[in-house]
Amino acid sequence: MGKENHTYLTEFILLGLSSDHQTQILLFVVFLIIYLLTVFGNLLIIFLIHVDPRLHTPMYFFLKNLSLNDLCFSTTIVPKMLVHFLVVRKTISFAGCSMQMFFFLIMGCTESSLLAVMSYDRYVAVCKPLHYSIIMTHRVCVLLVVGSWASGVFVSIVDTTFTLCLPYQGPNLINHYFCEPPALLKLASEETYTAEMVIFAMGIVILLGPVSLILFSYWNIIYSVVQIQSDEGRLKVFSTCSSHFIVVIFFYGSTIFTYMQPNAKKMNEGDKVISVFYSVVTSMMNPFIYSLRNKDVKEALRKVLKREIR
Repeated sequence: MGKENHTYLTEFILLGLSSDHQTQILLFVVFLIIYLLTVFGNLLIIFLIHVDPRLHTPMYFFLKNLSLNDLCFSTTIVPKMLVHFLVVRKTISFAGCSMQMFFFLIMGCTESSLLAVMSYDRYVAVCKPLHYSIIMTHRVCVLLVVGSWASGVFVSIVDTTFTLCLPYQGPNLINHYFCEPPALLKLASEETYTAEMVIFAMGIVILLGPVSLILFSYWNIIYSVVQIQSDEGRLKVFSTCSSHFIVVIFFYGSTIFTYMQPNAKKMNEGDKVISVFYSVVTSMMNPFIYSLRNKDVKEALRKVLKREIR
């Protein structure tokens, strides 16, 4: 029994996004800039919402949680990725790989739930404005956020358990830049059908479920907006919701492509590029889309800057 345990892998080698040295240096600079923008943008949003009383509303409460989630999401992946761009042997221990996958899934699944919650919030605000304060109470908002984080933890535990319960005794080369179930399952020494089906089922719950809610919300929002007589009112609603919808398309489009297709034997370069959108780019986009397109956030930033200048 002791001898058999020694055959199990203790570390993996990540092949990354490129094997060319010059390309890796270029990617290091690009992803370092993306990560710094992500950290700065999300911390700024969290700070502004915290200090400005006018932003203490349900929409910004959800946005604050989304920014916190994005900060953790990016930090789970990018720092290790940056180190790997600068070293020849891109290794990660089995325990490190497991932890990265576990926290990546928590943040990714929580983001999926939070985006659905935010679309529901916009639906209530636009379609039921007179009942908004009654429906979206502080207690309801807290429950929705707690439910989002709980769903992320639940799906992560299930996916991680079924991925790691398989034996890994053969090749240790992961054709990816971080540890996630689709990439890891390709190295399993046994049949992965059960794990694949469980991950697919979790994908239906945590991806297609929220997408359905988002499509329902936006269909009703668009219908309500069409009824608005004022061009200014119509433009304001479209401006608020279009920024959210851009993030939704980027995040769900790339995630569904990766997690809702059969597990192919090899991960090609296109798959890795697509995963960059949901694992790195979306976390950077969120704060800047919301802040640059939102009058309240820009006004809060202006107030803080004026206070600092004085």
